[in-house]
Amino acid sequence: MPESGGSRAQRAHIPTSGAGPGADEATAVPHGDAGALSVDPAAPRATAPAGLPGAPGGPATPGLPGPAAKAARRTGLLVTLVLGGLTALPPLSMDMYLPALPAVTDSLSAPAATIQLTLTACLAGMALGQLVVGPMSDRWGRRTPLLLGMVVYVLATAICALAPTAELLIGFRLLQGLAGAAGIVIARAVVRDLYDGVEMARFFSTLMLISGAAPIVAPLIGGQVLRVTDWRGIFVVLTVVGIVLTLVVWKWLHETLPPAARHTGGVADALRTMRGLLADRVFTGYMVAGGLAFAVLFAYISASPFVVQEIYGASPQTFSLLFGLNSIGLIAVGQINGKLLVGRFRLDKVLGFGLAVIVLAAVALLLMTTGVFGEVGLVPVAAGLFVLMSAMGLAMPNTNAQALLRTKHAAGSASALLGTSSFLIGAVASPLVGVAGEDTAVPMAVVQVVCAVAAVGCFLILCRPWQRAGREAGGL
Repeated sequence: MPESGGSRAQRAHIPTSGAGPGADEATAVPHGDAGALSVDPAAPRATAPAGLPGAPGGPATPGLPGPAAKAARRTGLLVTLVLGGLTALPPLSMDMYLPALPAVTDSLSAPAATIQLTLTACLAGMALGQLVVGPMSDRWGRRTPLLLGMVVYVLATAICALAPTAELLIGFRLLQGLAGAAGIVIARAVVRDLYDGVEMARFFSTLMLISGAAPIVAPLIGGQVLRVTDWRGIFVVLTVVGIVLTLVVWKWLHETLPPAARHTGGVADALRTMRGLLADRVFTGYMVAGGLAFAVLFAYISASPFVVQEIYGASPQTFSLLFGLNSIGLIAVGQINGKLLVGRFRLDKVLGFGLAVIVLAAVALLLMTTGVFGEVGLVPVAAGLFVLMSAMGLAMPNTNAQALLRTKHAAGSASALLGTSSFLIGAVASPLVGVAGEDTAVPMAVVQVVCAVAAVGCFLILCRPWQRAGREAGGL
């Protein structure tokens, strides 16, 4: 059974002699520059990073003198910000660009459908790039593939700013997505290196606070950039952000996967590892359930501009307000999950409750959009969308945490499968919301109900949470 305690570093403060359980564990210690995080397998003991979310902090922490506790809190804050920045960069890359689409169409004299492919290319790159970078990080460690990906991201983004044709822009948006995937997959793998059990779920909830805010502020930033420059200026801003984040990673995020824990095989070994992960029924259940929940979110993102504005007659300003409120609901519930629920209730119970709420909200939206309740206005539909989006704060961090709990020795490959499956399932589901045109919200609701019910089915049939609850109660 996976351990349910706090971070690995917290449980490792008993010295080991190099033999017995825990001898080959990663030892996370602050050293060097303030806030640097590194792994030193030869260290006689670990200093618990007390500032990391959910970890006991302060000078009173057992085994931590006052100065060490302060250094650990600085370490925790820096690691949280760095990993949050890595997970927020892909949403920024996607959403800052949205206000500029009409301008790009005019500037490059290309059809709107062609320019839309710049979004598709970036999304496809993010999905496929994770399959490449995840196994790389299991073989060569987290730091080298991450820095390589960040450098390529910066170069690709800078070329996007100079692209003279739509075709070149599409090509380098694909490369931008491929490289940007490194931040997503390695951030999750680093969390798995450092945490087990409820503390991992708490950290994912904290990351959701940061990455969830990115889609809210990104279009606003993009709009402000367009007031002082053209669409190319957005890619200049993203290039600068990429450079800053690369320097921060280089200086403050040291290696978290020791050489002894790395895989030494090549592509064939990586494929065998992924095949082994997919053969794990429970891991696959969490992976698919999380991907289907993400598809519900994608369906909302794809259809809500038309549903709210075209069908229910809201202004763009009202839509922006509702979109922001829904994002705040997701973030707030994610924080409730990490701060209040995780550790008090089993992760499967919290996850099951979140999936159930998503199903109920999706069914309510389907009944409203099909006219079962008669003519309904924007307010009931907006309320249903708010409840549905907020429940994502219980589903997404806990599916990731439960899946990664089973993948101690292949966190990079597991993170790649989790990310790729979410993007691919979401990419398949999102076009279906428009099959009946822009005058009905029924397809959106149907896609959400089907995906939500399927997520519950995967959770119950593949994960079988009651079996593990019984084993835990029996002390197995």
